[in-house]
Amino acid sequence: MTAAACLVAVALSAQSDEGTVCYNVIPAPQAVAPVQGATFDVRAGMAVVYPKGNEKMRRNAEFLTAYLKEQSGIELVPVKGKSAQAAVTLSLGLDNPNPDAYMISVNGDGIVIQGASESGVFYGIQTLRKAVPVAATGTIYFPRVLIADQPRFAYRGGMLDTSRHFFSVDFVKKYIDLLALHHINNFHWHLTDDQGWRFEVKAYPELTAKGAKRTETVIGRNTRKFDGTPYGEGCYFTQEQCKEIVAYAAERYINVVPEIDMPGHMLAALSVFPHLGCTGGPYEVGRQWGVFDDVLCAGNPATLEFIRTVLGELIKVFPSHYIHVGGDECPKVRWKACAKCQAKAQELGFVAGEHSVEDQLQSYVIREAEKFLNANGRDMIGWDETLEGGLAPNATVMSWRGFSGGVEAARQHHSVIMTPTSHCYFDYYQAWNTENEPLAIGGYLPVGKVYELEPVPSSLTDKEKEYIIGAQCNLWTEYITSPSQAEYMLLPRMAAISEVQWTQPDRKNYEDFRARMPRLMKLYERLGYNYSRHIFDK
Repeated sequence: MTAAACLVAVALSAQSDEGTVCYNVIPAPQAVAPVQGATFDVRAGMAVVYPKGNEKMRRNAEFLTAYLKEQSGIELVPVKGKSAQAAVTLSLGLDNPNPDAYMISVNGDGIVIQGASESGVFYGIQTLRKAVPVAATGTIYFPRVLIADQPRFAYRGGMLDTSRHFFSVDFVKKYIDLLALHHINNFHWHLTDDQGWRFEVKAYPELTAKGAKRTETVIGRNTRKFDGTPYGEGCYFTQEQCKEIVAYAAERYINVVPEIDMPGHMLAALSVFPHLGCTGGPYEVGRQWGVFDDVLCAGNPATLEFIRTVLGELIKVFPSHYIHVGGDECPKVRWKACAKCQAKAQELGFVAGEHSVEDQLQSYVIREAEKFLNANGRDMIGWDETLEGGLAPNATVMSWRGFSGGVEAARQHHSVIMTPTSHCYFDYYQAWNTENEPLAIGGYLPVGKVYELEPVPSSLTDKEKEYIIGAQCNLWTEYITSPSQAEYMLLPRMAAISEVQWTQPDRKNYEDFRARMPRLMKLYERLGYNYSRHIFDK
């Protein structure tokens, strides 16, 4: 819906704009048709009706009433079954194979949100929520409309790194709330890295007792100067806390994809179990950022035992069909000089050809992880480096080093999630002039560049394009030390990626998107989010 169409809808009402709904939301729905007639007016005490015996729909009704009260002060009442005072009726049965599809109808009798499933109703609620003014008002005026909507991609992701800097359970939930607001349905949770192990493994309590802590942290961008302050004592997530977060996300129709990065980015684990490295150590939890030569020993049988034990506990906590095993930035320096690794390569018959012996060793480790996951009913996701030694049979690829890895994987008929640094790395700066910006890793990624992302490369055939299942934004936290800074880096770029993920390309228009942002920013302010305003820079 264009800004002009929104104005037409408002003009249909004789009421002031303050209390009038505008359906000009982000992400833009696929079809919005204003309908002639007087507004439907909603006041306190009216009902939000949901089907009897459906707990998910009951929660949907409670979400809607809470959102409206938060934004307008008007309190509606969830009612199961029927009500003569119905303002909004939530229902299922929409004939659409996409479970996230919904339809909103506003007429003289009320508002109906019908979904193909409970998640579809939830996204209809999010659209209605963002259409409602952020203003205390005694009445909300809903212009008549018919909205038919469904997402472009099934996988719509947002990643949060809690290893480099730790974030509390409360902030992780807040991040999930942000995802829900933006129609994003997968939370990729980066739990382990060189600088801190954040997932409790009951078989290996030392991983969090020792591996969560680093002695100090580098100042700035690897300046070789350190702050001298220990970091990470007690900074990890218990399995019960992880389950709590999984449940919180599930109520908002968000799947949690956990990541244990391997075989590289494992210094925190090696500091606890030095026998898992090629040299035997000693190792320490990473004090600075970047890529380290010390990785898990591919030739040590104990490495696979460690991986299976960790993944075994992970899948008991996280019900996600997808489990992320990393696979990125794994130097092969140690493997080339390691007798165990070279012996394993010889045993497996690896010879240098299309792929080096060491790349094939990495593929071997990743394939063993995938075998374990597949045997337990799960599928593996890995970064695009997992292509380098030959892709594991059922793997999904996250293409971060540009688009080429995703193209290659799609041509091999593997599912692909596009997340190129050029468009999706929200730890990059949002402004050319960085003098007054919080320290970031570097780079320049304004909102407009995020919005330009086209996840489906034109070089693919129509059949190959079907393997592009979605797109994802990533927030790496080497330089992000607080929730406020995290929010600033996410917003409003998350709004831009949400429209990439949800809206069909022919419905996208950046200038129209910018015109819609101030309304969403009012909601950010009401919710207490810190956000950047560089989208309006000249």
